[in-house]
Amino acid sequence: MDHTKTTIVNYLQFDFETESAEQSEKLVALLAEQGFEGFEEEGYSLSAFIQEHNFSQDEFTKVIDRFERVKYTQTILENINWNKQWEENFSPVLVNDFVAVRAAFHAPVAAVKYEIIVTPKMSFGTGHHATTYLMILQMQGMDFVKKSVLDFGTGTGILAILACKMGALRVVAIDYDEWSIRNATENIEQNRCESILIEQSDSVPVNEKFNIILANINLNVIIANLSLIAAASFPGTTILLSGFLKENEGKMVDAVTGRGFKYLLTMQRGDWIALMVKKC
Repeated sequence: MDHTKTTIVNYLQFDFETESAEQSEKLVALLAEQGFEGFEEEGYSLSAFIQEHNFSQDEFTKVIDRFERVKYTQTILENINWNKQWEENFSPVLVNDFVAVRAAFHAPVAAVKYEIIVTPKMSFGTGHHATTYLMILQMQGMDFVKKSVLDFGTGTGILAILACKMGALRVVAIDYDEWSIRNATENIEQNRCESILIEQSDSVPVNEKFNIILANINLNVIIANLSLIAAASFPGTTILLSGFLKENEGKMVDAVTGRGFKYLLTMQRGDWIALMVKKC
């Protein structure tokens, strides 16, 4: 694998003037579902980035139409080296004294139970986003020792790596995006997690069952895969779900209980939530 390779593509940048933190949270959630890959927030300003060839004007308009007032400008970023941009703006993430997520160029973080080193590239899941933080927080109270784990929508591989470090016997990490697979593979190697098998796929594998399933993606993808998640679960399998807003909690609870899961709890950070459910 070529660890020095960079990705240079054209991106579209949308700069929004938001009215509140809540509006920014909702924009991020909705745009992420439409393929936007990176976000930067500062005060009431939000910048969102998407590869030019992945942008759909119709889908973008549907998102904007959900807001009474939202102002934005659009810019084409030609031949942007996103890796360089990402590295320059990446800072370590701490989840209490449980986990530190940092890049190799950061100094080691003392007094945490687990350290995860990632190469900060254009993949979702560096720990900065509220949903990744919530998933890690829920994992803190769980027993992963000798368990089989599925990380559905692995992104940078952080959750799979943490499961490995917490003693999982086998971790299957999947993602539909080729760049995420390459990035996660590099991060898995860097953290010396030999128990992780990484695969490129857009749906839950049905050829084996898991003790724990992690799915930090988005509302629509999770709901579309709930039947497959159920098929990949033992009775008693614990499933963590995130990537959606508090306003969607009722819809998600109804969806999981309707497919044979028992709802256990919700954690919240800002407008984002993560659910823990169990296969009955």
